[in-house]
Amino acid sequence: MISRRLPLALAALSTLLLASCGNSGIAVLPKSSIRAGGGFGSFFARAESFPTAAPSAKSVAEAASKPKDRHNMPVYAFADRTRVIRTTAYTDSESDHLIYGNSNATGTPLRYTNRVRSAAADWSFYPVGTVFRISGLPYLYVVDDYGSALAGNATVDIYEPSKDLMNVWGSRQVEMTVVQWGSFNRSAEILSQRTSYGHCRAMLANIVRQRPDLGHTAKL
Repeated sequence: MISRRLPLALAALSTLLLASCGNSGIAVLPKSSIRAGGGFGSFFARAESFPTAAPSAKSVAEAASKPKDRHNMPVYAFADRTRVIRTTAYTDSESDHLIYGNSNATGTPLRYTNRVRSAAADWSFYPVGTVFRISGLPYLYVVDDYGSALAGNATVDIYEPSKDLMNVWGSRQVEMTVVQWGSFNRSAEILSQRTSYGHCRAMLANIVRQRPDLGHTAKL
């Protein structure tokens, strides 16, 4: 019985992946197929193991001389595009994200394709729109979200569309390369409208310390 069901399951999986590709060449996995709790969700949690590469010896050596954040991780100057960072993972089905649904902090959908994926960070470290790569993975990550636990440290939170995949990622140190810096102006504009939240005030204050010319935006 099992031998007869396996080809059917694989055929169904192939159909799902082909249907998600459309004409764009980008495979977008439907949330209904990757939620925790068995079925395809369990398959993807096993299949996508995120084989990140260990940071290079050069990057580790350079990190040793940097100031450290509260997680004892290096804090870099913006001129340093290749860096060793601490990453964690989150998903929109966690209790503290349910009120936002699958939207990021800019109000657009969180991204998870075979090309581009969302990430969250302190916007005074990585301003909104920052694009980066993680060594060993083929994706581009875009900082379009933030979180209260990220304020004041250099950790980057990687978006995963299910708790299974979030747990697969866990917490790990990786080597990342900044492809393009985001916008402090846009970060300040968004955060200035959310100063009732302590982590938003903290990020905004740190942006203004680095960019005093944005002080007028902080007072809007």
